[in-house]
Amino acid sequence: MSPRALLARWIVPVNPEGVVHEHHALIVAGERIVELLPRSELSARYPDIEREDLGNSVLIPGFINAHTHSAMALMRGLADDLPLMRWLEDHIWPTEQRWVGPTFVRAGTELAVVEMLAGGTTCFNDNYFFPDVTAVTASQAGMRAVVGMPVISLPTAWAENEDEYFSRGLEVHQAVLSDPLVTTAFAPHAPYTVSDSAFARMAELAEEMDVPIHLHLLEAKGEVENSRKQYGKHPLDRLAELGVLGPRLLAVHMTQLTEADMDRVARAGVHVLHCPASNLKLASGICPVAALDARGVNIAIGTDGAASNNTLDMFAEMRLAALLAKGASGDPEAIPAARALSMATINGARALGLEDQIGSLEAGKLADVVAVQLDVAETLPVHHVISQLVYACARSQVSKVWVAGKAVYASGSPVHLNKLEVADRAREWGQKLRLSQQSE
Repeated sequence: MSPRALLARWIVPVNPEGVVHEHHALIVAGERIVELLPRSELSARYPDIEREDLGNSVLIPGFINAHTHSAMALMRGLADDLPLMRWLEDHIWPTEQRWVGPTFVRAGTELAVVEMLAGGTTCFNDNYFFPDVTAVTASQAGMRAVVGMPVISLPTAWAENEDEYFSRGLEVHQAVLSDPLVTTAFAPHAPYTVSDSAFARMAELAEEMDVPIHLHLLEAKGEVENSRKQYGKHPLDRLAELGVLGPRLLAVHMTQLTEADMDRVARAGVHVLHCPASNLKLASGICPVAALDARGVNIAIGTDGAASNNTLDMFAEMRLAALLAKGASGDPEAIPAARALSMATINGARALGLEDQIGSLEAGKLADVVAVQLDVAETLPVHHVISQLVYACARSQVSKVWVAGKAVYASGSPVHLNKLEVADRAREWGQKLRLSQQSE
């Protein structure tokens, strides 16, 4: 396929971290990036190349939402201002038991995809029921997804028992092997809802299948104490004994960490998926991001689900992650803007095992690219491009999004989804959920 040039005032490749190229061109052929070169060399190198001039924009890699429950977009605002377990046990789980099924997941995932694409997210790591539906929905929208194979020691609409969770999950894994946009991960809910036998089994299968294990871990106060009561050991000890604590583990939240825990996580090569807004809203705690980063732990950013955030806005999450790290550590130099941008892009790719394919704008990688307009009042003047992206930019400034070189968001709309129809379905589901809550 003939190459084409994406022209923008600035290009931030993310790798190397902190680098900004001005007046450059990103050369894309088919689904991959060919090279990044000064615009002054473009005519000599590619005299007849097709050009797309994006004006005073910056090109960045697509955001990678490292932890979300996309279909829960339909529960946005359903139960707010509550502690984690009351939120789960009294509101979320009963709603899921009554309503979650393929049509619910399809409508919720479409709603989430529309929101995420509009905010520059090109890949999301999902943890929810009916991952087969999530996979198809994302792929049809042209969006990249890692879909979780759920495991929980409770019957749900997806599976009745442990064996069925594994068998259905493995069916999903096989079904998406030929889809270039979708991969899988095991998605056990949490240590307190997953058995020893299930953890041991998935640790073995994850190694055979070369997939990550995506787990809520050390999320809220009481989890360590309850684990000692139930299993006689700390959750990290239990996971280590079962073969789960290692570089395949994507540990979500991680707010209840001691210094010794952080050392252990770093030694084990665990990836931490940081969800600052959700953690703050549920008062679960604060992940010690600055201390983990200083230890060399790979930290990626996720929004969590819209039921607990209440947005899927990676710009907002990236800004909050940087600010919270500074405030919590007392160090204004903790998590500078360039590191926060890495956490929202290449670090997510690294956690998901996709670092060689996405997460930065480099020759040979897939062209998952976002154009962000900086020539607006909210981000003028542009003294430091990356600082503007992290501390000042709004998702409304995203003008165009490409996944594997194909436009998936342009002119204010997703290319492959009708956002008006998606909104109509979301309103219909919202009415059902509200009526059911009123009747209880």
